[in-house]
Amino acid sequence: MTRPVIIGLSGGSGSGKSTILQGLLSALGPDQVSVLEHDAYYHPLAHLSVEERSEVNFDHPSSLETKLMVRHLDGLLRGETIQKPVYDFTRHARTEQTIAVHPTRIIIVEGILVLAEKELVDRMEIKLFVDTDSDVRLIRRINRDMVERGRTLESVLDQYAKTVRPMHLEFVEASKRHADVIIPRGGHNDVAFDMVLARIRSMLYAHQIAEVIEPSAS
Repeated sequence: MTRPVIIGLSGGSGSGKSTILQGLLSALGPDQVSVLEHDAYYHPLAHLSVEERSEVNFDHPSSLETKLMVRHLDGLLRGETIQKPVYDFTRHARTEQTIAVHPTRIIIVEGILVLAEKELVDRMEIKLFVDTDSDVRLIRRINRDMVERGRTLESVLDQYAKTVRPMHLEFVEASKRHADVIIPRGGHNDVAFDMVLARIRSMLYAHQIAEVIEPSAS
């Protein structure tokens, strides 16, 4: 199989990463793209009570089992099928289920902290950062956590003040310097999206050409 193109997709919580991701899946074809979401790799917390889990700083890099994600990414690069964890955000716990992810021509590594992890960054060929104003991100986070995760407004705001905002400034915003492309205005920047899409297609073509040339040269 032609070596996959590895794309890193980062940005703050509520920045519009999901919109960009869905746009890429639609444009490139879901059968051509594998997705590894960093937040599927939160550490198992079965040994903690529900109350103790809710106090964990989920916005710090140490809350994620990034080494497992790196092993899975390397497995996909070798052409192997991996078993991606499934995380239950309503209980703050990893489930016993997994999802089979098959090797494809494009692998997207997505999450707020993926550009803050050197082992992941070193494997990426295209690094994207979705940039959106903090007030817009907060509103989106409130809507998501209350509707999809059954959180109260008070708990969302408390978490935002204690961990989300300070960790964003310390790690997420700082990781922007590793990005090749910064996409302003969230997921609704058609010009930036089209440029990124053209670059991905160009790299796919370059990989195919390289696969043809290298065996001939040997």
